[in-house]
Amino acid sequence: MKELESLKNTALPAGHAGFARIKNFLSDDQCAGLIRNYTDDKLYRNTIDMKRYRFGEGQYKYFNYPLPDIIQKIRTELYEPLAVIANDWNEKLAIDIRYPKTHGEFVEICHNHNQLRPTPLILRYGPGGHNTLHQDLYGDIYFPFQVVFMLTQKGVDYEGGEFVLTEQVPRAQSIARVVQADKGDAVVFTTNFRPVSGSRGYYRAKLKHGVSEVLSGQRYAMGIIFHEAR
Repeated sequence: MKELESLKNTALPAGHAGFARIKNFLSDDQCAGLIRNYTDDKLYRNTIDMKRYRFGEGQYKYFNYPLPDIIQKIRTELYEPLAVIANDWNEKLAIDIRYPKTHGEFVEICHNHNQLRPTPLILRYGPGGHNTLHQDLYGDIYFPFQVVFMLTQKGVDYEGGEFVLTEQVPRAQSIARVVQADKGDAVVFTTNFRPVSGSRGYYRAKLKHGVSEVLSGQRYAMGIIFHEAR
């Protein structure tokens, strides 16, 4: 994918805010196709009603194996450049874990720890829909980055529904950041924590993410998570 060149040139160094945007990663046709397949139940292993579990309001579905070709390709090919960054972050934080070069090798590690279920998902929000602040960890083994793809356009398909990141700050209140992204854009962000340079070296700053209330219309997004779930 030519979009991978954008990722390889995207700065996510220690000290960055913990996210980066890749413009126009998906085409309009690809976005429309993913939305069109939302009702094809055979593609999914589970459907979650967010309100039932007090995760917010809306619905999301986890894709099942075999993953659709576009999702498998994105998940496999995005992993490699992100693994390089993840290993650099762990080195700065003096964490011994190193991520293998290929996603297949990483999935094998997940399976060896009884994390067997695929985690890519598609999300749908209507008016009043929102997602509370959370982390997508799913088990002891997790990858430090995940990616959300915007499938609809704010200001055209829906209003509200901002993607929000919060970051814990030592001895202070958390920082909240609203990430602006258009239809087809990808947002790479931190799954758990990021390294921040302090007076005594690097420390871990924990991040959570969520979605603010959708005021009108329908908001669709797709999430690519690289680790598996128990």
